[in-house]
Amino acid sequence: MSIPLPFRTKSQRAARDEARQDWIDERRREARIVVADVAHHSDHLLRLACKVLVQHGETSEEREDARILLVVLEAKTPGRAERHRTEPEGRS
Repeated sequence: MSIPLPFRTKSQRAARDEARQDWIDERRREARIVVADVAHHSDHLLRLACKVLVQHGETSEEREDARILLVVLEAKTPGRAERHRTEPEGRS
């Protein structure tokens, strides 16, 4: 028989949700800084920032712009996805 999880009060849940939202807000701010200075950041960091904004952007326009930039970055290095596979297609 398993022991049920402890009951949490609403204030504990509210504090946890507030801390999580603060964390997301900080990551969103960092992602915006990276995207705003594209020329001085690596493609890897730009991809990560775009993924954060696609997932957590405040407006639909911001999410769409980040998605478009992510597509542009992926088009810049078309062989990137194939390089990271463990086994090439066609081999058994």
